[in-house]
Amino acid sequence: MKCLIVEDDTHILNMLKTLLSLQGWECNCVLNGIGAIDAFAHAHKNEEPYELIFMDIMMPCMDGLEALKQIRDIEGELGIEEEVKIIMLTALNDPDTVFNAYYEGRASAYIPKPFGQDDIIRELNKFGF
Repeated sequence: MKCLIVEDDTHILNMLKTLLSLQGWECNCVLNGIGAIDAFAHAHKNEEPYELIFMDIMMPCMDGLEALKQIRDIEGELGIEEEVKIIMLTALNDPDTVFNAYYEGRASAYIPKPFGQDDIIRELNKFGF
């Protein structure tokens, strides 16, 4: 199973990578939305798509909501019917941000910070991972 972690906080990034690796995931990591789009497109080009993406919302260069939108656009252009599961991570837990992530961006799930390993495992279980 292949996962992309998009997070500019190295502490959170390392925690996620360690936890997911212990669960058997092959993890790639990038620090911003531009890196996420590049990694996503590259994975599809090489016919090794990600099954799961964890993505922070507040990041430098390009935020997670914009990257989410562009990833969904790429899926549409490629005719991908089963969208990659994207779990948004953020300290922003206001209704507008949640609405934008779920309804405009078509996020699969949303985990507010701070979160723990149990929160991550619970979301993985919801998707049958």
